[in-house]
Amino acid sequence: MRIAIIGGGIAGLAAAYELELARAAGGLVEYQLFEAGSRFGGVLSSSVTDGTVIERGPDSFLTEKPAAAALCRELGLDADLVPSNDAARRTFILVRNRLVPLPDGLMFLIPTRIAPTLTTPLFSLATKLRMALELFERPADPDAERPDESVASLVRRHYGQQVVDRLADPLLSGIYGGSAEQLSARSVLPRLVELERVHGSLTRGVLAGLRTLREHDVAAEDQNELAKARPAIFTTLRQGLQQLVDRLVMRLNRTALHLNAPITAIERSGSGWRVVRQDGEEGDGQRARQEFDGVIVATPAWAAATLLGSVDPALAGELSQIPFSSAITVNLVYDGAELDPLPPGFGFLVPAVEKRAILACTFIHRKFAGRTAPGKTVLRVFLGGARNAALLDAPDGQVEELVRKELRQILQITARPELVTIDRWPRSMAQYAVGHRDRQQRIQARLADLAGIRLAGNAYDGIGISDCIRLGRQAARELAAMPQDVPAIAQSHR
Repeated sequence: MRIAIIGGGIAGLAAAYELELARAAGGLVEYQLFEAGSRFGGVLSSSVTDGTVIERGPDSFLTEKPAAAALCRELGLDADLVPSNDAARRTFILVRNRLVPLPDGLMFLIPTRIAPTLTTPLFSLATKLRMALELFERPADPDAERPDESVASLVRRHYGQQVVDRLADPLLSGIYGGSAEQLSARSVLPRLVELERVHGSLTRGVLAGLRTLREHDVAAEDQNELAKARPAIFTTLRQGLQQLVDRLVMRLNRTALHLNAPITAIERSGSGWRVVRQDGEEGDGQRARQEFDGVIVATPAWAAATLLGSVDPALAGELSQIPFSSAITVNLVYDGAELDPLPPGFGFLVPAVEKRAILACTFIHRKFAGRTAPGKTVLRVFLGGARNAALLDAPDGQVEELVRKELRQILQITARPELVTIDRWPRSMAQYAVGHRDRQQRIQARLADLAGIRLAGNAYDGIGISDCIRLGRQAARELAAMPQDVPAIAQSHR
């Protein structure tokens, strides 16, 4: 079984690792991984400068999704897993140039505690009244499935526009870099869709779930102990997520890894597949062709559409319709002694209605312990997304000036940072728009007729690091398990 992996991000590396395990266990598996760029890891990129970790892409993964932590442990990185400092976790929302803390008791955007909801300045009296009345909403026909709708539409129906503007939109913008008006409720917040179907009221549904947990998981007197035992929301690595990339690469067959090796097309070849490559290793522009029994396409969906265009135009059309947004991450390292105290917490989110360039800012030195040099303060700013794509082409100096200006206005920071890093990630964040689940069903139906082709990445069934790892490893297992009664194609030719 000879398998090509196209794309050397975390999904492609995870797929290669799974095939390496199969090979080490005696499986008749050979793989080749092709990455168009000059480094592996995709958006996972970090460095350590004077004892401070700088995350240039994502800074962590969700602990509740197990695939990333499990892979880290398999790779011997147990001791380097760092949980988020949830005791200090507090998030602010920018409202008319004022940082307002999210009220305690929010779960999946849903208020579950009366006092914090009534006293928060985040919402008007009219919105608070609407949130109270939402408790009395009754379910519609539980057997009738509603058509997909945007997150904004779902939240607006239950709580009003202000909750969309000041809660749903900034939270989702910080995760997806997209707009609540475009993102699919069924794909992004399926639990809320199910709560509405069963309970009518989202608030009542969440409260019912909490009661069930209290009744079945632990006695009331043990609630404090349970809270202490709960895992942190986020997990990262002590020396940055680049550790995961580096350790994966170390475990793979180096002769099977190809950098600066862009693939231009995938073609049918008898019962298998031909991968057409722009030969970056020789640099002479020649097109190289290699034969494989299976191909894992671990690129962004828009790139997968190009590769598969001649194989299945309908599939390519579906893939090309998955929207992507771009991102810019800016890290600023300060001498903490030069800054006035920052608000207590992890950082702040900026609603679109505030009309600022910054989407979110994380106080990274507080979020994770032991990754910042003593006395240093690290702010990680997120820009771009669906509403500010033009910034992607702005010069570094302009981006830095804009970020420092907005931080001065929001946090009163006048000090000059000791270090600034700016990283651009064009078309990197898949957007699960309304109708995403139906599109995925159509994609899977087309793939069913393409034996030996698998897709992996953030455009399909989860955008997080753990999701990409899970999908990459799953794709590799499925191909490695394909019947091998027909001899594998074992040759390459030009």
